[in-house]
Amino acid sequence: MASVTFSAAQAIGESPAYPAPSVDPQVLLREALERVGAVYLGKPDLVRLALVCLLADGHLLLEDVPGTGKTLLARALARVVGGSFHRIQFTPDLLPSDLLGTSILAEGTGEFVFHPGPIFAQFVLADEINRASPRTQSALLEAMADRQVSIDGKTHPLDPTFCVLATQNPHEFEGTYPLPESQLDRFLMRLRLGYPDRQAERAILEGHRLGEPIEKLQQVLTPGLLMRLQAETRTVRFDPALADYLLEAVEATRRHPEVRVGASTRAALALYRAAQASALLDGRRFVVPDDIKRLVVPVLSHRLLLRNAHGPEHGAQAEAVLARLMDSLAVPT
Repeated sequence: MASVTFSAAQAIGESPAYPAPSVDPQVLLREALERVGAVYLGKPDLVRLALVCLLADGHLLLEDVPGTGKTLLARALARVVGGSFHRIQFTPDLLPSDLLGTSILAEGTGEFVFHPGPIFAQFVLADEINRASPRTQSALLEAMADRQVSIDGKTHPLDPTFCVLATQNPHEFEGTYPLPESQLDRFLMRLRLGYPDRQAERAILEGHRLGEPIEKLQQVLTPGLLMRLQAETRTVRFDPALADYLLEAVEATRRHPEVRVGASTRAALALYRAAQASALLDGRRFVVPDDIKRLVVPVLSHRLLLRNAHGPEHGAQAEAVLARLMDSLAVPT
């Protein structure tokens, strides 16, 4: 990574009269990890996975009970990157037009003028996404898949760095609607957060005595720099033997007796890109087997449909199936 350097001004497409000094992106990525980890305490592995998801140019789904820091982690990720940020509180009465925007008749001209909704931002926090109706949830599909929205027969492009950071409560909670499989498949990664340990929770109490720590969180990257790092991620070498190892894991989910619907080709591509991002974040220009093994659960578990698991136990059982599956595969040397 040390050989890949560029200025912050170049990252956002500027041509200043006095060029900024070169910056090692590895240093910036480490600083981003540290700053988010200083706000979201006690879960360094989750912070790392969340940044891997951004480097892989994917959307992120954060799941757990209320009060475990889902919104905090999403806000912290958006802050260290910078750029435009909109938070949308999903509720049962939220309409697709409230999310995407609408065309309004302009006085005097007789023409309809499009007024963009809050989805037109670089980072969109879809808070409690599974409290909205299925109709509103489905309005996100085109945006997440193609970075565009179609309204009244016209297509409106979104920003190239458009990213959805969604939170959801377990769907057995009152007032929630399960996300459909097609919607879940658009999220590159799902992270189940859990409670912090005693030491981290004590630090959280002390850190909030004088205000919200996230308000002091400073930007490290830029959207332009993030795009360059995402492009750099795609150049990380993926040995053919490791690609076969990845595909064997994906195909094994389709043959597993406990799985009704296995991982799709889109899931395989997501795992491939996430493994490249994991290597880049570690300062490597090549993927190793551990990159794949530690990403199988967050990338694939929400995409599987099990035969005998429903409701809250589905996620935990899917993770257990994947863990056993990976233990059974021969690791390439």
